[in-house]
Parts: sequence; structure tokens; C-alpha cells
Amino acid sequence: MQFDLTGMFETVVTTISSWVSFLLQPWTFIQLGILVVIYLFSLFLSKFIEPPIELQARKLKVNMGTMRLVVALLRRFEWVIFMILSWSAFTVLRATTWTSRSYLISVALSLATAWLIIAVSSNVIRSRAIAKMVAIFGWIFVALSIVGWLDGVQNFLDAAAFNVGNFRLSALRVIQGIVMITALLWFATGTGNYADRRIHEIEDLAPSLKVLLGKIIKISLVIAALVVAFSSVGIDLTALTVFSGAVGVGIGFGLQKVVSNFISGIIILLDKSIKPGDTISLGETFGWIRELRARFVSVVTRDGKEYLIPNEDLITQKVVNWSFSDDLIRLDVPFGVSYDCNPHEISKMSIEAVRKLERISSAKAPVCWMTGFGDSSLDFVLRFWVTDPQNGLTNIRGKVMLALWDVFNENDVNIPYPHREIIIKEKVPLND
Repeated sequence: MQFDLTGMFETVVTTISSWVSFLLQPWTFIQLGILVVIYLFSLFLSKFIEPPIELQARKLKVNMGTMRLVVALLRRFEWVIFMILSWSAFTVLRATTWTSRSYLISVALSLATAWLIIAVSSNVIRSRAIAKMVAIFGWIFVALSIVGWLDGVQNFLDAAAFNVGNFRLSALRVIQGIVMITALLWFATGTGNYADRRIHEIEDLAPSLKVLLGKIIKISLVIAALVVAFSSVGIDLTALTVFSGAVGVGIGFGLQKVVSNFISGIIILLDKSIKPGDTISLGETFGWIRELRARFVSVVTRDGKEYLIPNEDLITQKVVNWSFSDDLIRLDVPFGVSYDCNPHEISKMSIEAVRKLERISSAKAPVCWMTGFGDSSLDFVLRFWVTDPQNGLTNIRGKVMLALWDVFNENDVNIPYPHREIIIKEKVPLND
């Protein structure tokens, strides 16, 4: 480690001494008192002015992004009042006394202006945690620049360093790297999401191709952001060769499932075996595909449950895609009637009953076949077609059964049930 402790100590002592001597001056206390009064008065006024202005602002017909900035500004309306009153006090003091006697107010005015601009503009970031972090660190940087401490702090952080071979790593470079990586990754992610949305708006592309192009753009932008960030802080990417080899070994052992799911997702998108909107069955899971991700597929069932199925399972297991090449699927409803009925009439009335239902497809006519002579009934199977399996299969089968029940009741057709005769014999003693 290489620390210039003497230089650091002298810098800190000099800075503290200059500020102590400044704070002990009478006009410093006067300016502090003026600022405290202005801030308290600003808080008092904002409680009465802010609510009606915000109520009127919410009636404006603007997009959500602009409305978010307007509301963020109004939520900090006390700082707007503080800036106006501070500027007025600064103007009066500058005109009536020496410039040095208004220095503290000018610094407070600059800090308040910087905080208001940064805090409001950071609301373009949707994540509240990231927006708050950006606002705090951005304001600290600007504040150090305003009070003239920026160079001193940079020198202090740059002095805390150590060498890794020919590479010098300092605290300043680490902070710069973190800020650069965070900013570039945020920009890359936002740009990738915007490009993904625009791609999904293109109607001529297949759904699976849209997802594939969106993922390629996002991954490419993230990789480019990392490369630019490392290069901007002076990190030689060739020095990461050993590290990348270690990562490769780690991927081969500990992250093989993650990589397998990622590669499986790419294969699924390339061969177009499934796509968003398809209705699939995998084991006991039946539902429609809501979204394709890099690691898993989101499948929503009829009861509202969302299953996150790993991509590897869709490659290695048996998957039933009800809408792979055609949405038209056939369903069977078996039933039985009494031997007293005419099977020709049963077949006709069953078909007519099904045709009246809404979801039954007219592309292929329903059919009803007699399948056997049962123990207590004539056995039939009613076959019909639907084009919207994502709307459920059990419900349409239930409607068909109810339609058969209604038509059988209207025509006095009996649906038999098995009968069993039980004969009880009394056991006769052998000595009788």
C-alpha cells in the first residue's frame, strides 16, 4: 500500500483551520441565522402553496414522464421558495455590504439549486433506489466542486493506492469505475429495453424472432458497456485473461445449469418450437406462454398461477404444444345412452347440440360416433374442434356435456348407470 500520510494530514489540518477561522467571524453567524430563518419560512409557506398547485398540475394532459418530473419538483417546493428568498437576501447583502459577508448565502444558494436540479432530474430513473443513489452522489460531487474541495478530495483518494503488477489501483479509480459501470449499464439496459419494445411493435416479424433479436441487442449492449467502462478507467482487458479462465472453470462446474438454460433458450428461439402465446402442456402444467426469458419460460395456467419453467426442461422433456403449427385442436367427450334409444338419432341430436356453442370451430364439423355396446349403455364419443385452447379445455368440455344433458332431457333420452344385483344365500348347516 502507498499512502502519503504526511500530505493527507497537512491537507486536512489546513482545510479545518481555514473553515474554523471563517466560522468564528460575526458575519458568518449572521448569514447562518438568515439561512435558518429562510428555510423555516420556506417550509411554512410550502405547506399552503404546494397542495393546490399539485392538484392543478395533475390535471395537465402530459405524458407520464413529464408528469413524474412535475410532481417531483412540486414535492420539493420548499427548496424553490428557499432559492427565491436566498437569492433575494444575497442580492440585498451584495448591494449593501461587502461581498465576503454574503459568501455563505451564495454557497447555500448554489448547493440548493444543484440539489433541486439533480433530485428532480434523477426521477427519470424508474428505480427509486438507483435514483436516490444517483441524486446523493451527484450532489456530493457538485457540492465539493462548489465549495472548492473537489481537487483536495481527488488527491486524497488518489493517494490511497496499491500496485497490482504494473497496474496502479487507487480509491479514486475504484470510485470512478463504479460510477462509470453503473451509468453505462443503466444506459445499456434502458437502450436495450427501448429497442426491444420497438422490435415487438414490428408486425412482420415472428414472435420468437422478436424475442431473439431483443435478447441479442440487450446482451451486446451490456458487453459493450462493460468493455467501455473498464477501458475508461485504464484497466487493460488483456490483464483479465487469467480471471476469465477462472470464470470459465467456474461456469463449467458451478454454473453449468445456468449456461445450459441460457443455451437452451437460444435454441428454442432459433428452432421456433415455442413462442409467446402458445398453449403448452409439460407434465401436469397446462397453460399459455407469457414470456420467454434467458433462463426460463413463464407459463400462466387457467387458475392464474405463473410457472417459471427452466429452458432446459423444454428441450429435454416431452412438451405438448397445442398451437405449434395450427391453433385448431380436437377434443373428445365420451358418453353413453340407454339401449332403448335409436343410435342414429342420438348421433344427429348430439351434433346439433354442439353446433350452437360459441367456441366450437366451424372449420371442421363436429362428429359423433358409436364406439361400442357397453354393459349397460350404448357408448358414443363426440368429437369437436376449438381454435382457442388458451381459453381453457375443461370449461368447453363442461359446456358440451351440459348441452348434451339439455338435449337428452328434451327428447326423453335416458343416460343409464350400472345396476348390480346382490343375492344373499343363507348358509345351511351340514348336520341338518
